Amino acid sequence: MNVKSYDYFSTKKEYLNFLKKQEKVGKPIIDKIGKLNKFYLPLSEWIYSIYKKDNKVQVIGLSGGQGAGKSTITKILKFILKKNYGIDLCVFSIDDFYKTKSERIKMSKKIHPLFFTRGVPGTHDINLINRTIKNLRKKRNFKPVLIPQFDKSIDDRLKKYKWIKIKKPPSIIIFEGWCVGARNQKNSELKKPLNLIESKYDINLEWRKKINNQLKNNYKRLFNKIDKLVYLKAPSFKHIFHWRLLQEQKLKLTSKSKKTMSKSKIKEFIMFYERITRHMMRDFSQISDLTIFLDKNHRSKKMKFY
Repeated sequence: MNVKSYDYFSTKKEYLNFLKKQEKVGKPIIDKIGKLNKFYLPLSEWIYSIYKKDNKVQVIGLSGGQGAGKSTITKILKFILKKNYGIDLCVFSIDDFYKTKSERIKMSKKIHPLFFTRGVPGTHDINLINRTIKNLRKKRNFKPVLIPQFDKSIDDRLKKYKWIKIKKPPSIIIFEGWCVGARNQKNSELKKPLNLIESKYDINLEWRKKINNQLKNNYKRLFNKIDKLVYLKAPSFKHIFHWRLLQEQKLKLTSKSKKTMSKSKIKEFIMFYERITRHMMRDFSQISDLTIFLDKNHRSKKMKFY
């Protein structure tokens, strides 16, 4: 560990305080100090070392299935890198760049009805993501950058006055999302339906082919902007369903009157994500620079570099 001991204890205190707040709206977090020492601190040090190589703005991709803990991880990394290394981070999720509800309604009428449901490639505003990354990477003549915000409880993008304003240039950009870094499949792999959504509502493969084509072209160009990709590998797809369920329960506690999904609705919802999620779980060594293997309790079992 390169950080001084007093930095470590100060970081540990802030880390535990953060987790305490998280536990108020969720289940108790297991092995807190173990996660700090074996996961967060080594990961922070690795990210810092990437930045120090050339002192240029770095885009770090963070990918993993739904409920894998990407949002929590980025929040913790943000204060550790600032506290221990004086590094300013800008963190945003691909989820915040979902197309508006009205845009997806148009897609569902023009291309395929399944495109009304947010999530899959094709339902994000790729041009807006590209512009955002370009503007964040400007060191000279930097102007404040607005990061959109998407409210999942109303299934729509928030008004611009509620977007997050980045006032100074970041040293590191963390771009997180469930499909960040995903590659397209061979057309032959699309033929066999994986679930009820595909077999019942995408009989002619139009939806699957359109998504795959998006990954092959627009999303590939976007993901090529990523300097290093970290992938969080779940033990299995059934764990992703369980974690997504826990995520919704947490949302229900924090959103109060806002609309949340039932267990059966979540089961149906993740069918939209299943194909790409399973593909990434097989393809992780080809797409990532670092894969973190998680156990059922979100603990890091091992970290492997590629």
